[in-house]
Amino acid sequence: MSSRVVILMGSKSDLEHVGQIVSACQAFGLETERHIASAHKSARYLLDLLERIEAEGAPVVYITVAGRSNALSGMADANVTGPVIACPPYSSSYGGADIYSSLRMPGGVAPLVVLEPAAAALAAAKILALADPALRERVRAYQAQMTEQIIRDDRVLGEA
Repeated sequence: MSSRVVILMGSKSDLEHVGQIVSACQAFGLETERHIASAHKSARYLLDLLERIEAEGAPVVYITVAGRSNALSGMADANVTGPVIACPPYSSSYGGADIYSSLRMPGGVAPLVVLEPAAAALAAAKILALADPALRERVRAYQAQMTEQIIRDDRVLGEA
C-alpha cells in the first residue's frame, strides 16, 4: 500500500479549496483521496472512515478543510496516528476570527495549521518525503526552482 494524502472536507462547499490542494499534491506526484465528513453532522461516519484508513496501515498525511467551528481537524487528529494538517478555507465571516477554531486545540490534540492550499500540499510532501527518497528529490527540485526564480527576478530588477 503506497503513501498518500487523505483530504477530509467538512462539506461539498469546500470543493474549490480542496481542488487547489489536490493540484498542488499532484505537482509533487502525491496520491490523493478526498472525502466529505463533518465532525458535527456525521461524527460516526467520520470515525468509521478514519478507522478504515488507519487499518490499511499505509503512511498517510491527512489534510482537513473546514471553516467556522473547525472540529474536523481536532477530531481527526485525536483519532489517527498520522499527521493532520488543517487548511481552513478563507472566510471573512466573523471578521476572520473563525480561524481560532483551527488554532485552539485541547491538550493531546495537535493538528498543524497551514492556511495556503499549496503550502499544505508542500507540508504533506515534506512529511511523506521522510521515508521516500524520490519524493525528497522532487521537494528539493521544487525548492531549487523557487530559488532560481527569486534570483532571476532579482537580476531583472537590478537591470531595470
